[in-house]
Amino acid sequence: MEKRVLGRTGRDVSVVGLGTWQLGADWGEVREEDAVAVLDASVAAGVTFFDTADVYGDGRSEQLIGRYLKSRPDADIFVATKMGRRMDQVPENYVLDNFRAWNDRSRANLGVDTLDLVQLHCPPTAVYSSDAVYDALDTLVAEQRVAAYAVSVETCAEALTAIARPGVASVQIILNPFRLKPLEEVLPAAAEAGVGIIARVPLASGLLTGKYTRETVFPADDHRSYNRHGEAFDQGETFSGVDFETGLEAAAEFAALAPEGATPAQTALRWIIQQPGVTSVIPGARSVAQARANAEAAALPALPPAVLDGVRDLYDRRIRAQVHHRW
Repeated sequence: MEKRVLGRTGRDVSVVGLGTWQLGADWGEVREEDAVAVLDASVAAGVTFFDTADVYGDGRSEQLIGRYLKSRPDADIFVATKMGRRMDQVPENYVLDNFRAWNDRSRANLGVDTLDLVQLHCPPTAVYSSDAVYDALDTLVAEQRVAAYAVSVETCAEALTAIARPGVASVQIILNPFRLKPLEEVLPAAAEAGVGIIARVPLASGLLTGKYTRETVFPADDHRSYNRHGEAFDQGETFSGVDFETGLEAAAEFAALAPEGATPAQTALRWIIQQPGVTSVIPGARSVAQARANAEAAALPALPPAVLDGVRDLYDRRIRAQVHHRW
């Protein structure tokens, strides 16, 4: 699989990574043997980048990855984790003592002395502008708790603020055919600064697979049930902030754009991979088949101009009014 340098980390990672929120069982039950099978299938398909967080399953995702890495010392896997959402998200909690405690817990969960990359996990907007926060993050690097630090953001404005900081290695941001705003300023600014871009929510919480209908029912403990209007966390994390009915109609149009031999999901991933400035896209997978299919998107030919134009037209007609002004 193609690899790209992840910004200021200087490390190569696969263009398709693996998001592991679902392995924490926050989207419904995931047995450990099934989680390990997904990790195995991803690595076998060329994935070298896992993205996790200390809050995914309250550490379960990190622990699963840690046990997997211990069992596979030959696997050259870069692991990015996140911190900051196990306490109230208020600026005064983003201080060095808390960072050290959060890092120590993640290092124990993952079974490593030094974290490859730690990302601030969508903190309050004011945190991105705090000199003291970046001084604390620099201290973590100096203490070898982390090799590099980064941010995960909700908005393009937050991304641009972080990109301007010299120690920020990468920015994780929602990017998919239903979320085009990052193409305007964020990706060009990141490329110019040498900052990596990790694209999350690439399938708009599954909408872009084209498999959902009005009759689809999600489990009560699935964020696609309980966070459709931002009841639990930022609305943009669920269906990319698009209401479900609109998303279904737009997803049907998007599916018609898929080239022969590619699924709608693979088409969405391929679209992201070929956006200038993107380092890696991190779809989740709950099964071996999903993990393999996601990885296969990296080998697809570049999408032709007709598909790219079709995505832009679809976004402008159906999606832009709901999301473009918000994130």
